[in-house]
Amino acid sequence: MPASFSPVRLGRSPLDVVPLGLASAYGAKGSDVEYAFERGLDFFYWGSYRTPDFGAGLKRLGKRSRERMKVVVQSYARSASGIGQSLEKALRQLEMDHADVLLLGWWNLPPKEEILDAAADLVRRGRARALMISCHNRPAFKNFAADPRIDLLMVRYNAAHPGADKDVFPHLPDPRPGIVTYTSTSWGQLLDRKLVPADERLPRAADCYRFALSNPNIGACWAGAKDAAQLDEALKALEEGPMSEEELAWMHRIGARVRETTQLQARGMGIADRLVNLYSGFGFRTTSELGER
Repeated sequence: MPASFSPVRLGRSPLDVVPLGLASAYGAKGSDVEYAFERGLDFFYWGSYRTPDFGAGLKRLGKRSRERMKVVVQSYARSASGIGQSLEKALRQLEMDHADVLLLGWWNLPPKEEILDAAADLVRRGRARALMISCHNRPAFKNFAADPRIDLLMVRYNAAHPGADKDVFPHLPDPRPGIVTYTSTSWGQLLDRKLVPADERLPRAADCYRFALSNPNIGACWAGAKDAAQLDEALKALEEGPMSEEELAWMHRIGARVRETTQLQARGMGIADRLVNLYSGFGFRTTSELGER
């Protein structure tokens, strides 16, 4: 597969990956996992929802090519024991002896020390090779990045939501954690003709992935393909490579207009964040109310 975006080392983690990864929960089947691997992808995210067919594809692929795959297993568990139980269940289902990344999902403030210690112990014992954390509260990433137990950060980033350029990337220590981004299409909003000015060219999904990967702070981004056709579109990002300054300016214009013209997703995400924050022990508060404790 010709690729203008070359494999990268994800920050201070031990992982080298093709910088476009395939995520479950968007409809991709096990056959799509195998097809993606045949086309050159090696980075797979089993979560937020561990779809059974996607997992079956990972298991089949792992039987013959485990050493060439990097598998991310996410856990939403909110207790130290629950993190280990969640990972071990996933490994049994995949019939693998380790995950390449254990992802602690949606922590808008730092977890309790016992949770981070338990996760780090799983890495120490070889049940995972690296630890990642995801978050919707950008100021909190500064603290996550400074924690030596955390190797990777999963950050929302796209042309309509480029706030990490100000709130996250300038605050990363040296050595830096690896940065993996998601929602490159802003939940499809950047592809919606109704939201994009009529006098502007409508972006493709591949443009959205290229926009994210053209940022030198970003190591990899997730593609949420639902089928082989969408996967082929995502793969064009690797073939076409980084954006020119003119293309980046175009995507920034599109993103600004989308951000101005819709607040629907922001409202929905606010409610979801309140519920996750409550579940995490931080109270029924919005992300903006949390700060960076």
